[in-house]
Amino acid sequence: MNISRLRNLVNRAWMAMKWKKSIYVALLLLALMIVPLSSRGQLGLDPCCAIISAGLNAISGLLKSVVAKPLSQIQQIEQQASSFEQQVVFPTTAINNARSVATQLQAQMGQINQLFRLPVNSATLPTPQQLEQSLLSHNPQLLAQVSQNYGAVYGTVMAPTDAPQPVRDLVDMSDAEAQAALKKAVELDALADVELAVADQINKQIQTAAPGSAPILEAQASAWLVRANAYTQSAMAEVLRVRSIDLANSGAQFKFNATDVNTLRNNTGQAMGHGAQ
Repeated sequence: MNISRLRNLVNRAWMAMKWKKSIYVALLLLALMIVPLSSRGQLGLDPCCAIISAGLNAISGLLKSVVAKPLSQIQQIEQQASSFEQQVVFPTTAINNARSVATQLQAQMGQINQLFRLPVNSATLPTPQQLEQSLLSHNPQLLAQVSQNYGAVYGTVMAPTDAPQPVRDLVDMSDAEAQAALKKAVELDALADVELAVADQINKQIQTAAPGSAPILEAQASAWLVRANAYTQSAMAEVLRVRSIDLANSGAQFKFNATDVNTLRNNTGQAMGHGAQ
């Protein structure tokens, strides 16, 4: 039975009780006004006492017949609603099982976090070690060091006198995208740390949350899941950019080769023309 029906039943009971009680009180007052105060019975009893006693008995009967039954029905309805909530809506067994699962997941997430933090550094020389340290730092504040350490390991763009301008442009673009991908990896590592911390916090809240707060926690987890998917899409986009640069470099090499062949053909034709003269 829903809350609105319960309210309607209580209101009807109260109105009926109020109406009948008002009638009895009015009759009692009317009787007191009509009966003379000085008259007494043969046994010395005041007639007012008999009237008051009758009125009190009537009120008592009214309370038993009109008020007690609706209150008993209301109590039964409340017991049924409480039983329905405990057995169907918020069953204690299911809630305890869910909290037990949350506790187990919390322990597993702790193990995953430890695995995620295992060191994977592999460089052995000083200069590559500095680059590797900045790349695996999970610290976006060290992004400025990525370019510096990258140049120390892979070198910078050659001087204009050492290579043609198209080659220098190709090398510069390749280095730029490589550094951008490495920096994005550092940012995604930092975001992964934040996501793990939030997941750990939500899981702890689930262990002690009241049943009514479950939808709120579920909405919060869904929002963070959307964020995690967005970060994944960002990582995929960076992978696509790296692959695109690789394909562009391959295409540029073919273009350079075609240009060299065309230049060689022209030079050969000119040389043969001078020889014929």
